[in-house]
Amino acid sequence: MISSVLPTYNRAPLSFVKGEGSWLTEADGRRFLDLGAGIAVNALGHAHPALVAALTAQAQALWHVSNLYRIPQQQALADALVAHTFADSVFFTNSGTESAELAIKMVRKYWHDRGEDRQTILTFEGAFHGRSTAAIAAAGSEKMTKGFGPLMPGFKLLPWGDHDALDAALDDTVAAVMIEPLQGEGGIRPLPDVCLQGLRAACDRTGALLVLDEVQCGMGRTGRLFAHEWAGIEPDIMMVAKGIGGGFPLGAVLAREHAAAPMVAGTHGSTYGGNPLACAVGMAVMEIVAEPAFLAEVGRKAGLMRQKLEGLIAAHPQTFEEVRGLGLMLGLKCRRPNLDVTAAARDAGLLVVPAADNVIRLLPALNIPDDDLAEAVTRLDRAAAALEAV
Repeated sequence: MISSVLPTYNRAPLSFVKGEGSWLTEADGRRFLDLGAGIAVNALGHAHPALVAALTAQAQALWHVSNLYRIPQQQALADALVAHTFADSVFFTNSGTESAELAIKMVRKYWHDRGEDRQTILTFEGAFHGRSTAAIAAAGSEKMTKGFGPLMPGFKLLPWGDHDALDAALDDTVAAVMIEPLQGEGGIRPLPDVCLQGLRAACDRTGALLVLDEVQCGMGRTGRLFAHEWAGIEPDIMMVAKGIGGGFPLGAVLAREHAAAPMVAGTHGSTYGGNPLACAVGMAVMEIVAEPAFLAEVGRKAGLMRQKLEGLIAAHPQTFEEVRGLGLMLGLKCRRPNLDVTAAARDAGLLVVPAADNVIRLLPALNIPDDDLAEAVTRLDRAAAALEAV
């Protein structure tokens, strides 16, 4: 008999009832150190006082009002995002998947309004842009697309890191290139700055729009507000979600004026997107994460964590192979099955997230204390020792 909850997840046998900072408490009282942060969602940990205060104050005033009316909280957050980024305009969604949907629509509308038949969007192996029909077509992996055909046309999948394939595909018939500056689900694979710079130049040369998916790597996770800033380039369109709400459902599409202009009244909408409650929390996140001193601390913590992880690899070469990533979006490539490592870490009271290429993702809260970082590596050491003892 089927479960009352559609059984689409392989869930760990854990039920959490309370969270505080980087720690989660299970129903039986056990405490777990959380290095998954809801898959890069809880950017400021669990129950951060500023977020609780913003949520409480707004909940006592107004939760939801239709986008038929002006929403001051939405305007304030849009203004803040425009002030801190390349963007001229912002549309608020509820998730990364919704952001991907709008980004794709925005690309198609841009070329339609110019009267040019440019429909192909170049995407890359290992990508994850969500689980809607458009998003799975964009990613193109058999794991996500099997059984859901026919797929939406208009996407061409390229190998990750294959410059020759990109050069051959990117011409003046291509509508856009959509890419994650740092792949998450694909195995914590960063795109080198020089490659992102070259991609921007190629898009400028051919007229293609550059669409960046920063759903997982954005909002301070790499030590800059957005990952593309390390390369010194700007996209035309960017998808944001996860960390922007600090745990509250919120996403956004940021765009430069030329890309956003075709999206006039009636071309897109959302019932819940940008409601007062979500935007009040998002503004509280933004006020903390966008501060230069906060981002500098992310960089410092990242350096400390990477140093400790390199030591862990040296101590357990049978279990771990290399550390990858940028900022506090790190991955450990495993020599043993990553699901075994994930389970062993869980037995040691540590939560990590598996990814492709036999990687475990380490995505702590951006404000995780140094002591908790050290404890996390200690627990990974304990997990590796337990696996090696079998």
